[in-house]
Amino acid sequence: METRVWCSGRGAEPLRGGGGAGASPKLGRRSGPAEPDYESEVYEAAAGDAVAVAPSPAALEPAELDFGTGEGHHLQHISDREMPDELALESNPSDHPRASTIFLNKSQTDVREKRKNNYVNHVSPGHLTKKYSSCSTIFLDDSTVSQPNLRTTVQCVTLAIYYHIKNRDANRSLDIFDERSHPLTRETVPEEYFKHDPEHKFIYRFVRTLFSAAQLTAECAIVTLVYLERLLTYAEIDICPTNWKRIVLGAVLLASKVWDDQAVWNVDYCQILKDITVEDMNEMERHFLELLQFNINVPASVYAKYYFDLRSLADDNDLPFVYAPLSRERAQNLEAISRLCEDKDLCRAALRRSLSADNFIGIQRSKAILS
Repeated sequence: METRVWCSGRGAEPLRGGGGAGASPKLGRRSGPAEPDYESEVYEAAAGDAVAVAPSPAALEPAELDFGTGEGHHLQHISDREMPDELALESNPSDHPRASTIFLNKSQTDVREKRKNNYVNHVSPGHLTKKYSSCSTIFLDDSTVSQPNLRTTVQCVTLAIYYHIKNRDANRSLDIFDERSHPLTRETVPEEYFKHDPEHKFIYRFVRTLFSAAQLTAECAIVTLVYLERLLTYAEIDICPTNWKRIVLGAVLLASKVWDDQAVWNVDYCQILKDITVEDMNEMERHFLELLQFNINVPASVYAKYYFDLRSLADDNDLPFVYAPLSRERAQNLEAISRLCEDKDLCRAALRRSLSADNFIGIQRSKAILS
């Protein structure tokens, strides 16, 4: 006799930070004069083409599993029902560390064109501002994968969004993200506003205002970009002049709740964007999660890939990093951090071993020589 089991899809988790009337603990702990009006600074961007509404992504069909009587009952693992690795790597760069990020691919067209024009027109690179290490001096900047520099990271993330808009494939969008159907301001926005791609400085000003008012971290900016590219891949839409603000806002909202221990509530964003309602924020968050198929996991390898690709983007576009010579004190701090990581890895390796520790070998450290 053969048994057939139908596996249904996963359910939704409740949304965090709904429409409460109070302020979140994160914004509530700030004191001082009244908050500045961010609305005028938020709404300075040019935008462009019309939008073609795309259908919602097809629902996943339940998988049918067969169990034979002679082979025992073996439940198929969920990873066996996922798409093949080759297809997954190609279509989901926000899920797999070996897949190339979309924003870096889109930026290469402009980078190659810029280099070609400089070569043809014999343009001199000018004064070299980047400092290079030598045998006697090591130059480091203040941005690391574990503690990125906030200002530089936000600049890189907004530059990635700029290339997404500029080099988009089409104008596929969804109504929930269309700013003409769900405006962020009560003021009348001219149609010309949506007919031009926003410049990088306007995207940076919008995102910087959100991060400054909500006191978000640089790591949150990287996770925001991961969610943005995951949305574009899963929902098969494009970020364009009519929807970029709401897509970015939804990604920032979700990233802040996943990353920060004290997340900003939806009602707090209504204090930053004074004309948006809590109900609109909740609905946009709900759609964002559904389009992500509630996949909000960001592996450490994917996070590191986005960080280093953002550094490559900054290097290609001459975004400045503040370099300083490696001092004795900072070298000692880096060595202490490295030893701490080594000790943690050593403890994890010891826990994975058997009860016998006869072959246990400790890590021998060599002291750094600083002149």
